[in-house]
Amino acid sequence: MFNDRSSLLAHLATRRSGKARDMIAPGPDAAQLHDIIALALRTPDHGKLAPWRIISVAADQRGAFAALLKTAWIEENPGAAGLDLSALDQFAHQAPSLLVLLSTPVAASKIPVWEQQMSAGAVGMNLLHAAHAHGFVGSWLTGWAAYNPGVAAAFGAGVGDTIVGYFFLGSPARELDERPRPEYDDVVRAWEI
Repeated sequence: MFNDRSSLLAHLATRRSGKARDMIAPGPDAAQLHDIIALALRTPDHGKLAPWRIISVAADQRGAFAALLKTAWIEENPGAAGLDLSALDQFAHQAPSLLVLLSTPVAASKIPVWEQQMSAGAVGMNLLHAAHAHGFVGSWLTGWAAYNPGVAAAFGAGVGDTIVGYFFLGSPARELDERPRPEYDDVVRAWEI
């Protein structure tokens, strides 16, 4: 069983993201989404800068999000005008709930930008943990739309800000599958002096 909620240890041992394209309703309602985000904000944040922002994209805004993606794709790939861009529609409309996480480092701070960006990544992981704790699945996606300046600007990104990812939340339409995980001994070693 994935995302076992019987204990924190059980959850961590069975944590598994769902595929956004396989998510169906129900997704979190407004109160649950508020709780998920509030839990995610309990993250390491050196300097108490809150160097991140979360934007919720409502169901009735998904068409506008798809249009934004198509416009940005065509601007980035001028030959794409008139081509089938239905994959962008599918991306914009998958899963019942969508959050966009931005890294918004405070440049004037003594806290290095890298630490602030890692804090934003920690918010992302906490979004997944909180969604799973509420009985939903989550998926953290990036891709070209996370790196496109026009898309980022549409979500309020300023100079130095970046989209950390799109967080799709919902219920799984099918059983989750395990994915390959790194072998412990391949990635962990003792420091040798």
